[in-house]
Amino acid sequence: MSKEAVLQPKLVFDCFAEVNRVPRPSKREEKMIEFLRQFGEGLGLPTKVDETGNVAISKPATPGYEHLRPVILQSHMDMVCEKNADVTFDFDNDPIRTRIEGDWMMAEGTTLGADDGIGVAMQMAILKDNTIEHGPLQCVFTRDEETGLSGAEGMKPGFMEGDYLINLDSEDEGQIFVSCAGGANTTAEFPFPTEAVPTGYYAFRITVKGLTGGHSGDDINKNRANANKLLVRFLADTMEKTDLRLIDIQSGGLHNAIPREGYAVCAVPATYRDELAASVNVFASDVREEFAETEKGLEVVLKSEEAAAAAMQPAAMRRMLLSLRAVHNGVYAMSQTIAGFTETSSNLASIRLTDERFVRIVTSQRSSLMSNRKNMSATVRAAFELGGAENIVTGEGYPGWSTNPDSVLVKKTVETYKQLFGKEPLVLGIHAGLECGLFSVKYPHLDMVSFGPTLRGVHSPDERLLIPTVQMVWDHLLLLLKNI
Repeated sequence: MSKEAVLQPKLVFDCFAEVNRVPRPSKREEKMIEFLRQFGEGLGLPTKVDETGNVAISKPATPGYEHLRPVILQSHMDMVCEKNADVTFDFDNDPIRTRIEGDWMMAEGTTLGADDGIGVAMQMAILKDNTIEHGPLQCVFTRDEETGLSGAEGMKPGFMEGDYLINLDSEDEGQIFVSCAGGANTTAEFPFPTEAVPTGYYAFRITVKGLTGGHSGDDINKNRANANKLLVRFLADTMEKTDLRLIDIQSGGLHNAIPREGYAVCAVPATYRDELAASVNVFASDVREEFAETEKGLEVVLKSEEAAAAAMQPAAMRRMLLSLRAVHNGVYAMSQTIAGFTETSSNLASIRLTDERFVRIVTSQRSSLMSNRKNMSATVRAAFELGGAENIVTGEGYPGWSTNPDSVLVKKTVETYKQLFGKEPLVLGIHAGLECGLFSVKYPHLDMVSFGPTLRGVHSPDERLLIPTVQMVWDHLLLLLKNI
């Protein structure tokens, strides 16, 4: 018998295995939408799909619980698709391959998709199991949460029906979330004018890899290195020492992930080749010391490349590298009202030379204060403008979710947790964005909370799920539904 076969609660993990067989990249969730539609209809339950692709499945109250106020359970169906560079995997077609190490479930070199597949699985289990006691229930599965909350953004008022909403997209068991940050992305494009690489130049590839990465909201305050920042730092330092020519740069990935790896292809005078190798070693030693606790797998790799005919004009390259060195990354402000809580941050998410011959930059700003989020975005834009970037745009973003001091749902959530486990849960805000922010605008009457099992390394191939906490959250959820 495999380890997976004895996981508890069995029905939840069986449903999670079903979910992980269905490809569901953000913005490409068509297979998952159809899977959920067939799932609901197969159970004989009222099922609907809106114009955006959100799915809602309703289940009547258990006999004797018809008097309870209706509850919405909500999670997002999409997943962040990240893999290690040496792993061959097609997120549009391949099922996620899971493994167990001790109390943790993880995937084979890819993201696990427990964010938020485990929430989806819990909803499926509740819809399947007719022995669970609950009032009128609606399970809502939103699409494209990870790359812009567009499922929640496109949802029209009236699609969800209920008085309470339990969001199952949090990542620390024992923590009840009652507010979240708002956020927006800022993008820019640096022109990439070229000229011929002089003769007698040595071409090389410099790669930064093996970083921890993580969620650009939850993990931004954990002093993890950003591969983009490290790569730009090395290039800018080298630019000051010799005639550096930039041929290509591909670094970072999704806007909501702390970059784990990236590379640049460059050329320098051949006479500088030995000094270049020495400087890479010194740089690697320095950053390993700076991130000795958080980046134990950090690697800086230098390899020779075939000579290239053209590279970015040095003056344009200099402006871009200095701009990227100056642009803010990481925590910008801590909360003045909640001890240890990150209020405002920015993530330099990706730097990529496109086929159209410009370098496209993607950043993400978050804050629990709208005024400071706007200021953070303006600060990022200023650095880009000073560096000569074009097409600098901050998107409309998404709103935060403010604490409701009169929340009946929060009170019941805390009471049932104490009843089960004999201890107080932590009631917190979260620096990550939750769809509750958008729901609070479209459904202002909703009383909401968010909780879930413990996840680590989300938005990276190190994503893992702490198995015992799934049973704890499941037991808590069922008791809450019975007593709400």
